[in-house]
Amino acid sequence: VQLQASGGGLAQAGDSLRLSCAASGRAISSYALGWFRQAPGKEREFVAAISRSASSTSYAGSVKGRFTISRDNAKNTVFLQMKSLKPEDTAVYYCAFDPNIYSSPSYLNTLKNKYVYWGQGTLVTVSS
Repeated sequence: VQLQASGGGLAQAGDSLRLSCAASGRAISSYALGWFRQAPGKEREFVAAISRSASSTSYAGSVKGRFTISRDNAKNTVFLQMKSLKPEDTAVYYCAFDPNIYSSPSYLNTLKNKYVYWGQGTLVTVSS
């Protein structure tokens, strides 16, 4: 599975950005997907996840209400809509693919060690 993230860039506080992550090598429809981010000098942290059915989503407390994860299985792509950006959102954002197939279509993981495939990351820089 290859993941190609895009959409990052320079934004001002309060702006919006939409990240995309296109998958190839496997159809994403049977799998949960996630977004993580890593700020300079910090560990990679969970941002958002979506179940294979899209019926369940989960967000880190710091982005809840501002970020929205979604998926388009027909395009084999997962998105992260980011609104009301803050300087503390500055980080490299990574999309991730959980290759486990869960009996429940609404299951998702927030732990980064459950995700096996990772995109190359896209840098988001938010200025104040």
